[in-house]
Order: sequence, then structure tokens, then C-alpha cells
Amino acid sequence: MRPQQSKLTGKGYLVPFVLITILFFLWGGARAILDVLNKHFQDELSISITQSAMIQVITYLGYFLMAVPAGVVTNNYGYRRGVVTGLMLFGIGSLLFIPASAMGTFWAFLVALFIIGCGLTFLETAANPYVTELGPRETSSSRLNLSQTFNGMGCFLATLLVGQFLFGQEGESGDVSVPYTIIGVVVLAIAILFSRVKLPEIAHADDNEPHGSNVLKLFSTPIFVFGFLALLSYEVAEISINSYFVNFVTGEGLMDKLSASRVISLALLIFMVGRFVGSWVMRFVRAEVMLLWCAAGTLVCMALVLCDLGTVSLVALVLNYLFEAIMFPTIFSLAVRGLGRLTKSAGSVLMMTPVGGCVFLLMGYIADRTNLVLPFIIPLAGFAVVFCYALHLVRTKTSSAASQS
Repeated sequence: MRPQQSKLTGKGYLVPFVLITILFFLWGGARAILDVLNKHFQDELSISITQSAMIQVITYLGYFLMAVPAGVVTNNYGYRRGVVTGLMLFGIGSLLFIPASAMGTFWAFLVALFIIGCGLTFLETAANPYVTELGPRETSSSRLNLSQTFNGMGCFLATLLVGQFLFGQEGESGDVSVPYTIIGVVVLAIAILFSRVKLPEIAHADDNEPHGSNVLKLFSTPIFVFGFLALLSYEVAEISINSYFVNFVTGEGLMDKLSASRVISLALLIFMVGRFVGSWVMRFVRAEVMLLWCAAGTLVCMALVLCDLGTVSLVALVLNYLFEAIMFPTIFSLAVRGLGRLTKSAGSVLMMTPVGGCVFLLMGYIADRTNLVLPFIIPLAGFAVVFCYALHLVRTKTSSAASQS
């Protein structure tokens, strides 16, 4: 336990904190829509689960390929330009859904999604580490969890509204270009806003050291490498579950597509609440302890899903969203804690981890060739790595405290 921190953000950082938090809402919605698109494209384009998994593969491949370039831009030109670049790519990719819809080919949609993924990489590479630095080090996890709460809100609203639009019309689906056109216009307007505001840069000694040199130093730091692997494992688990959710509950005969989109929206609402509550709790409880207990909760939930208990498994799957809610921001903030001038480079490296979403391709492959339950072994393994990371941090912290007493 630790005493309550009086300040969540530093002096003069409240306005930048609010502005950056808006971005979390935007990319939360953009990533959540993918979970609805999987089933939509399967039905509209007559493709398999494995084929539709290319939605995640292509989008998150953008994260892997653009994370380092995004880090270079952020390192050399600052957080604001990284944000504006990301918003521009995000907006352009969204508007490309208009010609893609007219063409009606799966690969045209994938090109648009790849560009969106590149844009989201710039946004997350800039915003996540920036939030951790807008206040006391001790409250970095709490601060990032609070911002990520709005990410959860974006996920909830995106799946609810887009799911209703695509699946709620009797006998036909809505035109997928409509929600993306709206998103594109809004995002480009926000890009103009950010191009005209000033965000304070957080200065560190030797900030101008080459990005490549910083990356090498990061991967020579064992605790950062463990954090990187834990975040990658979390992304594998979280994205795989989200992407597979509608396929699982409809394939098991638990509900229809529209009901499934509403239930995943409920799960993402629980996810949002989990982040909000977690942000408050971590002002009293050490972040690594909170992470350990939540990781244990996800392991229990995944075990219940694998037991194939029907409604019980469905409840466990939804409850899992509560336990996993704090994982990304908590692991991220713990991984960059105390890195100083390496923080921007660390942020770009950590933003390569959403490439774990490509593992959904393996879940689809397993589901197409075995059954709909067995693929959950993949998120179970991912959460197990997170549990080991949290346990290591707790033991290290306890040993350090014991040696100082």
C-alpha cells in the first residue's frame, strides 16, 4: 500500500492532459470497430474467420512497421507533430473507405485499414508516454489509466453504434463507408485543432541522442524487455478476444449478430468502468500489485471459458474485460517508469506490441479446423505472461523494501 497522491498532473499540465486524453477516445473507437467488421465482412464478402482475420493482421502490421518511424518523428519534432501526423493518416485512411466501398473488394478495405493503423501508431506513440510525464512519477499509472478510460468509452460507443448500424437493419447490412466517413471528417477537424495549439515538451538530458542508439540501450535493459514482452502478450490476448467475441457467441448459438454486438458493447462498458476504478484504486495500491491481482482474475476467466460451460463461459468472458481493463496502461507506465530521456524511444518500441493482434489469424485457423472453444488457449497464455511479469515486479519491490529496512 502507499499513501494517497495529492496531485494527478503537474502544474500547468491540466489543459495538455485533457487535450491528449481526447485522442484516447478516438483510437479506442477505431480499434473497436474492427471487432464488428470481422463478422460483417464474413457475411457480406463470403469469407472465412481465417480470411477475415486479415483485418487485424493488416491494421496491426501498420503498428509494427510504423512504430519506429513514429518514434523518430516524436523524438526529433516533438509530441505535437507526432499527434498531427497520426491524425492526418487516420483521417485519410477513414475517407478511403468511400472508394473501397464502391469497389467492393476486400483488399481495397485492407489498404484503408493499413493507413488507419499507421495513423493510430503515431497517435499512441506520442500520447501514451506523454501522459505518463504530465505529473508526478508516482501517479503515472493512475494518470494513464484515467486517460485510457476514455479509450474504453470510445470502444463501447463504436461497437454499439456501428454494430447497430451494420447488423440492425432487417435483411441487409448498412454501408460500412458511412461511419468511416463521419470518423474521417471529425479526425481531420481535430488535426487542424492540434496543429494550432501548443503542447509543452518534457525536456530530459541528452534528448537529442539518436533514436536508434536509445532503442539499443532499451533492449539491453532486462526489466524493460520483460515489460515489452508482457505488453505484447497482453495485446495478443486482448485483441484476440475482442476480434473473436462475435464469432464465438454466434457460432456457439448463444445469440444472434445484433445481440452479440450489444453484448460486446456491454463488455467494453465494463472495461471502461474497470479503467476508471483502477485509476482511482492505484492512487492507494501499488500498480504492480493491482496488475498481479487482475492478471490472476483473467486466468480464472479464461479457464472457465475453456471449460465450455455455455452461459457460465459467456459470463466469464464478459467479466474478463473488468480484470484486463487496467493492463495496457499499467504495463506501459511501469515499463517506461524512470527511463527519462529514453521515454519517447521506449514509447515507440512499446507501440510495436499491437502487432500481437495478428495472432488472431491463428485463433481463426484453430477455430476453422477444430472448434470454437479451443482458440481461447491463446489469450490464456498471453495473460499468463502478464501474471509472471507482475509477480516479478512485486517480488522485486518487496525484496528492495526488505533490504532497505
